[in-house]
Amino acid sequence: MTNYSTNLTDSQYGAIVQIIGGTRKRKHSLREILNAVFYLLKTGCQWRMLPCDFPKWQLVYYYFSRWNEDGTFEEIHETLRDRCREQQNRHRSPSVGLIDSQSVKTTRVGGESRGVDGGKKVKGRKWHIITDTNGLLLTVEIHAANENDGKAGFRVIKSLFGRFERMQKIYADGGDRGELEENIKNDFG
Repeated sequence: MTNYSTNLTDSQYGAIVQIIGGTRKRKHSLREILNAVFYLLKTGCQWRMLPCDFPKWQLVYYYFSRWNEDGTFEEIHETLRDRCREQQNRHRSPSVGLIDSQSVKTTRVGGESRGVDGGKKVKGRKWHIITDTNGLLLTVEIHAANENDGKAGFRVIKSLFGRFERMQKIYADGGDRGELEENIKNDFG
């Protein structure tokens, strides 16, 4: 197998092998399949263009779909994020978050979640993210670009409840004033 920059290190794989159940003998190891998924995500290549030294694309797609539906990728992300925080001598649960959004163009076809962000003059989708102070992702919400930041930002903040017991503050830029502030005061003030 070629050593791609997207391949998991021994340490990374060791941290997640129990999550994916990678201990039983298989024709293709789950590590190879994960490496193929990470290669696809990083390069943006088509499934059918997956290099030949990875397992067949159909097998990789099967596992990708299964892990996407059953929450395995979220669990992997949570595990690796917590591990990064601990390596930096930080508590697993951050006390401060940072929220921001970005609108991105999409193609003319595909997807229900598309709209026009009038302020940025972008036709497509928007994502709201909350990160910790190291920039590690805590949560994300993807929606049509024309959806109001106050409502979408509030949904992404609500998705944190019960997940990070130490969370005390979330910093936002000036674009998140107004409706988002009011929603938070009304529900949590």
